[in-house]
Amino acid sequence: MSITVNGKRVDFIKDESVSRLLKRMRFLFPLVVVKVNGQIIPRELFTGTMLHEGAIIEVIHLTSGG
Repeated sequence: MSITVNGKRVDFIKDESVSRLLKRMRFLFPLVVVKVNGQIIPRELFTGTMLHEGAIIEVIHLTSGG
């Protein structure tokens, strides 16, 4: 059982939220955009959004500077 994160297959963990996945994958950047199966997940829903087997997740790290 697996999910895809940024094009890479990783183990699916039952009852894992977006928030926990970000910690497990070490996406600890303060500014990220997360899409699950093509749908943007608002930051305030990271903890309550559970992942399902076969999900396709995209994590985009936003940077700023000048």
